[in-house]
Parts: sequence; structure tokens; C-alpha cells
Amino acid sequence: MKTGTLLLLFLLLFSACSTGGKANPGGLSNAQASTIVNKGSDTLVNLALAWAEKYHELYPEIEISVTGGGSGTGIAALINGTVDLANASRQIKAEEVQQAQANGVTPKEFVVARDAIAIVVNPTNPVNELTIQQLSDIYSGKINNWKELGGEDRVIVRLSRETNSGTHVFFLENVVRMGDPNNKTFFSPDTLLLPSSEGITAETRDNPNAIGYDGLGYVTPEVKVVAVGKDASGPFVMPSAETVNSGKYPIARDLYMYTNGEPTGKVLDYINWIMTPEAQAIVKQLGFVPIK
Repeated sequence: MKTGTLLLLFLLLFSACSTGGKANPGGLSNAQASTIVNKGSDTLVNLALAWAEKYHELYPEIEISVTGGGSGTGIAALINGTVDLANASRQIKAEEVQQAQANGVTPKEFVVARDAIAIVVNPTNPVNELTIQQLSDIYSGKINNWKELGGEDRVIVRLSRETNSGTHVFFLENVVRMGDPNNKTFFSPDTLLLPSSEGITAETRDNPNAIGYDGLGYVTPEVKVVAVGKDASGPFVMPSAETVNSGKYPIARDLYMYTNGEPTGKVLDYINWIMTPEAQAIVKQLGFVPIK
């Protein structure tokens, strides 16, 4: 089921239970409160929805309101005190921590799953493997034609998530800038910024010149996944749960939830459940990598 459809169904199901107001950061101190407000990463939204649905089955008295919008949106909501849990597909930035502290918020980080960033191209593209350097050169605009990479004489169409996406930030820092904090390289100005994982898949499926990236859990058979090597000597590795946990796949990341300080009450109970084998099995079912 596509993200938008699933999200709509969930919101319709629980809209009557939504607080619609300001949450109590760090947990629900009001003993009568039963809604946990959870917002942020679009990469995490399907997983967060699946967790929320299962948890509600187990504990019908607890409602969990889940929305996406991007990692930056979720962290901003945490800073503003309007959510109990912020989802993020990147680690909170130092400047965001400063903003939070200035607002009386102390972000507490939880790693809830892991993910690989898959490099996808059109299924007709003959290129099967790329290095991190080649990906950096593609997205910074140094490489502009597939023939420079052993492919056909076609202009490369670069696809990226929008700047508010944690996946965009992770890819910029760890691929385009190759993990160098002093590297100030940016995406080539002609990179197409798309608002969703579905958009990346659809454009890559329909455009033989396209290249995109996305969380492993969103990759479909409609696109071709390229093996990635740290350098030209290889090995070139396909993204999977096994290659992420072994450290062999070079573009992997943790996925996070943030609370305001140490969580308590229903929020703490929910986070503890997310770490259980039952909840982590859902991680694997959706194509992400369990933390245990």
C-alpha cells in the first residue's frame, strides 16, 4: 500500500481520537491522556504507522497519531513542544539541539531501526555498479553522461528527495560530500527534487536516463538497484539487511526517534515495545533492518 493511502486510512481511523493541540513533551503526565503524537521522517512513516497499528491492537486504550513531513519537520515539532515523538532518518543537528535547549527542550535520542540508501536506475540502464566517488561526481555535476560510467550516450537525470528530507541530508553529507565535514559541495543545480519516495520510483521507472536514491524499504521491482563500492577496488555490494549489519554496504544509517528528555508513562512504554522482537519483526517485514 502506498504511503499516502496508508497514512490517509490511519488518520481517518484515529482522527476522532487526535488531541489536535499541544502535546506534553517527554511523556503524557495527564493520567487521562491516551494519545501519543508522533511526527517526522517520511522514510519512517510507513514503519511508524505499522508500529502504531499493532500497538493499538495490543493496547486499545492507546491511540498513536502518526504523520510524516520530513525529519526536519518532526524535529521542529519536538522543539516547539507539539509532539511526543519526532521521527528522523538522520541524527539531530547541533544547531537544532541549540534551538531546542533555547526553547527548554532536551532531545533524547533512540535508534529504532537501520536502513540502507539504495541507488536506483531505470531497469534498461546497463550500469550495474558505482563507487561513492562516482556518485559524488554525478550528483555534484562533474559527471553528466552515462557513457562516462560505461553506459549509453545519454545525459544523466539526477533525482533527489527535497531538502527537508533526512534522506536528502544524509546523502548530501555522506555521499555527495563523502563524509568530509569540511567539504562544501552541493547538489548540482539541475538535480530534480521530489517530495516522496514514490516520486523517485515513478520517475526512475519511466525515465531511462534517471538515477535516484531511496531507503531500502521503499525500493520496488520497478527499478534497478546498483551495487555500491567504497572505491574502485570494490567490493561492490548490494543493499540488504545482512550487508548493513555486517558493515559491508557503504551507504547505511540509523533511524531515530527523539523525545524531550527521558520519556515517561505511555511514551516510555511505547518506546520499550518498539525495541521488542515483536516490533522489530515489523521492521524486517517492511524492508528495513532490525536493530537486534
